[in-house]
Amino acid sequence: MGISAEAIREGIDAVAAAEPAIARARDAVGYPEPRIRPTGYRTLLRTIVGQQVSVAAAASVWRKMETELGEEMAACELLARDFDTLRACGLSRQKQGYARSLCELVESGALDLDNLPQDDEEAIAELVRIKGIGRWSAEIYLLFAEGRPDIWPAGDLAVQAGIGKILALPERPSEKDARALAEPWRPHRGAIAIFTWHAYDNPAL
Repeated sequence: MGISAEAIREGIDAVAAAEPAIARARDAVGYPEPRIRPTGYRTLLRTIVGQQVSVAAAASVWRKMETELGEEMAACELLARDFDTLRACGLSRQKQGYARSLCELVESGALDLDNLPQDDEEAIAELVRIKGIGRWSAEIYLLFAEGRPDIWPAGDLAVQAGIGKILALPERPSEKDARALAEPWRPHRGAIAIFTWHAYDNPAL
């Protein structure tokens, strides 16, 4: 589950050996802590709940859902609830649609989160079949929950800002540029992604 602290350090050091800007940033801000989430459907459901709302609001909705559905929050329990019950928990119509899409795929066996494809792009393609889960959410799941070492969420604004700051670029790179910049850092891009979040608003840089 997640990339370990040791693996993060090793990944950053491997890239820093060939990229002086990464080495300078590492020496300035140190190593980041691991970001680890449990594997499984609850983490993806939590992602859906948290979309476009504050952390506090998402936590409130999640607590109400746990009270209504039980701590395990089984997919079949959510599917058994009607619109008004889930609305009372704080789930909008759109998010209910997303949550039901996820639960239906899990319940039918069409999405097996214990056996996602080993190829990262194939795994992302599986996850984005869920309504409301785009590429970024799929990448974050594979990075934080499965601990895949070479995930690079180039569409993340903080990753773009962080890498721009670390490399002293004149402006924040686009998603396409961020993807191209990171190509030489394979197969350690996951560690560098976690490092960019650690570094981008750090006053030491």
